[in-house]
Amino acid sequence: MEIGFIGLGNMGAPMARNLAAAGHAVTGYDVAGVRVEGVTAAASAAAAAAGREAVVTMLPDGAILRQVYDDIVPVGAAGAVFIDCSTIDVDSARAAAAQAEAAGLLAVDAPVSGGVGGATAGTLTFMAGGSEAAFARAQPLFEVMGARAVHCGGAGAGQAAKICNNMLLGISMIGACEAFMLAERLGLDARALFDVVSTSSGSCWSVNTYCPVPGVGPTSPADNDYRPGFAATLMLKDLRLSQQAAGMAGAQTPLGAHAADLYAAFVAEDGAGRDFSAILPWLGGKSRSA
Repeated sequence: MEIGFIGLGNMGAPMARNLAAAGHAVTGYDVAGVRVEGVTAAASAAAAAAGREAVVTMLPDGAILRQVYDDIVPVGAAGAVFIDCSTIDVDSARAAAAQAEAAGLLAVDAPVSGGVGGATAGTLTFMAGGSEAAFARAQPLFEVMGARAVHCGGAGAGQAAKICNNMLLGISMIGACEAFMLAERLGLDARALFDVVSTSSGSCWSVNTYCPVPGVGPTSPADNDYRPGFAATLMLKDLRLSQQAAGMAGAQTPLGAHAADLYAAFVAEDGAGRDFSAILPWLGGKSRSA
């Protein structure tokens, strides 16, 4: 396929590279002038999108996506599929899809899970929202860039799934960190707690796969001085999106709100440039009265 790819950052660049390596003709654009092996550079977002059979966007937020869609939707080829892989607010995802569909384009919101490692390895999970026809057109590209794609429903459903998942992840990581911190204060060995929790009712991904304690469980960012696998700033972004969506939907998410507050404080004090699991040593440095 002839593909336009807009947003060649830490995630977008390896995704575009994988599409090119699979034999697709990829034309890319990034405001920073990034060049990617196998990807033809375009002078603008519109130039990257014009006449392409598929256009993939990977952008920082909903406001930027709306601006980019104002540029690229008018030059989209009839029947082309526009796939937005950004993690943004549900309203912006739905507005972008409506704009594309009104112009005769297919639209899919498809945020990802798997981080830079998954983008590089082509093992991402895509959470997709859009029509059955749009998802079917995008599916071959998902198969190149990832290991799994789940069609979650209509426009905006992919974003909804992503923020619900990551709200749960943020909450569960805080719970895991609190449990290991309390265990340490009680004189319980972290390995012993891991062996209990990972095989009993406290079992969860934040413990079993991504344990925040160095030297415990499978290798995780905790074993690399908390260098980001999933940055705390990105977790904070997703938690804030979840609370924005909760307000829009009238949903009570008190733990999600508290998790957002904790990550905001962590990022402000110590978390910039660190993995989201590094909230463990940050919490460990707080007294109960704090």
